[in-house]
Amino acid sequence: MRSTLELADIINKFYDEPFRQRIPVYKQRTLGALTQCRTAALGGHIDACDRCDHTKISYNSCRNRHCPKCQGLKKEMWAIQREEELLPIAYFHLVFTLPHELNGLCSYNPRLMYNLLFESAWYVLQTFANDPLWLGAKSAATMVLHTWSQKLTLHPHVHCIVPSGGLAADGKWQRSRKGNANFLYPVLAMNQVYKAYFLKILKGYLKGNELKLPKKSPIGKAYYNWKEILYKKEWVVYTKPPFGGAHNVVKYLSRYSHRAAITNQRITDITDDQVTFRYKDYKAGGIHKPTTVNGQEFLKRFCHHILPPRFRKVRHRGFLANASKKKSLTLARRSLGEALLVAMSKQERKDLAKQRIFGVSVNHCPCCKKGQMITMDVFAPNKDPPIAFMSPNDVNVSF
Repeated sequence: MRSTLELADIINKFYDEPFRQRIPVYKQRTLGALTQCRTAALGGHIDACDRCDHTKISYNSCRNRHCPKCQGLKKEMWAIQREEELLPIAYFHLVFTLPHELNGLCSYNPRLMYNLLFESAWYVLQTFANDPLWLGAKSAATMVLHTWSQKLTLHPHVHCIVPSGGLAADGKWQRSRKGNANFLYPVLAMNQVYKAYFLKILKGYLKGNELKLPKKSPIGKAYYNWKEILYKKEWVVYTKPPFGGAHNVVKYLSRYSHRAAITNQRITDITDDQVTFRYKDYKAGGIHKPTTVNGQEFLKRFCHHILPPRFRKVRHRGFLANASKKKSLTLARRSLGEALLVAMSKQERKDLAKQRIFGVSVNHCPCCKKGQMITMDVFAPNKDPPIAFMSPNDVNVSF
């Protein structure tokens, strides 16, 4: 049975003044937006069918990227745009993770540390792609940041989808030198390059006093001991086999690109002081198990994953970068013998996304199945719908 509990219920119950004062303003705004999503606080509109007497009250969404209720349309539109960019080749999936010893620095310096994570991951991919031994061409990557584990603890890592080839200097498509469909670059070598580059840049940040350090940080006078721990530790660059088909790439990526830290479906119980939610235990074969935490501890964990304002969690590098993507994809398709595609407009993507989500036109009447829903009235934020339109019909959401 579908759960009726929501993340907003947890925020309303455990988000008090002492907790509010301990978190940055941008996190306060996010929590506030999530409690108002799809309520009269954001206003809405009333639609009525032009064939029957069916009416529908739709409250507006908060459209916050951390909201578990607001990502459906954006996710589908993003997937459609990525489908337009697919090439008839294999794609590899790589994951760059950070040791848990750096979690403190990530909590205090999320923008700086996550930017460095992106930069380091792309440095590794670019270094091996430029090497004639492995590819000798300009590669690309679509990169998505994730900061959470199944239990909402801090676990920063970047998912990278990398094409099995690249554009040579003459504009021709260059396949891997090794000619192995299941091999991209040597993993152990990538681990070492990744660790060395990340720690080199991090050392510069420390010397330049660019990092805000935790109160109990091992960094500072004990920096050299801390550095030795990280150098001795194994840094993980995880690789998976190539995707079975190009469209599986988009299907997989769309699950990560617009995902919030936790969905409402995973929340199973809220008591006076605790929250219970389901998590997937990968060590036990991926089975779902319940876990219970203190209510404010839950909020603390969730707040770890609220990203700074205007921070881009999805990035495209190499020949997929926005500055050169159109020209590069045209060259790649010509070289691969694929027909050129005409990109959809933003409105066309939106209409197609709505059809995929709802199965029919979003304006189709759900009651008589024949009429079209027409907007009859709009009500402002913090106002109740006009009495004339109040009815027992289901309340819906406005996109």
